[in-house]
Amino acid sequence: MRFLPTAVSGAFVVEVDAYCDERGMFARTFDARSFADHGLAPVYPQCNVSQSHKRGTLRGMHYQAHPRPENKLVRATRGRVFDVALDLRRDSPTYLKSAAVELDAEKHNAFYIPAGCAHGFLTLEDDCRLFYQMSEVYVPELTRGVRWNDPAFSIQWPFEPVIMNDRDATYDLYDSGEKSWTP
Repeated sequence: MRFLPTAVSGAFVVEVDAYCDERGMFARTFDARSFADHGLAPVYPQCNVSQSHKRGTLRGMHYQAHPRPENKLVRATRGRVFDVALDLRRDSPTYLKSAAVELDAEKHNAFYIPAGCAHGFLTLEDDCRLFYQMSEVYVPELTRGVRWNDPAFSIQWPFEPVIMNDRDATYDLYDSGEKSWTP
């Protein structure tokens, strides 16, 4: 496994080594000791699956607020997505910066997104499925989000989404002066 740093402090692309022979392919996609050695969450008490049927589907930008922020390890198990982490940690050297990676089921790569970052993705083809490992259990009252196209973030999406839900389309614009705002 290789842990490649991104433009967001603490966010990593995780690449795996695939071993192929006449039977097919094998790859280790997670190892708690390797993650801990890199200072990343080694325990994931919740896992989620997300499926999107059409190219151009956008989900995000979501996060879970304090006191239960969550680290996420996200991978595509079908298709390809443009996956984004947005740093909302006021004390971070990469505050308000984003990092993006193409997650591809054929490459078996993953994206580690640290707590305090919002996460979203845009499907690059039809019939995409993502698998999430979460370091915290879901707490509905701590669910938060920011607008995917907020000019304060300047996320460079590869194209305009064609499908998204109303919640994601209408999150308030970010206000850096809002004292009650916390990731």
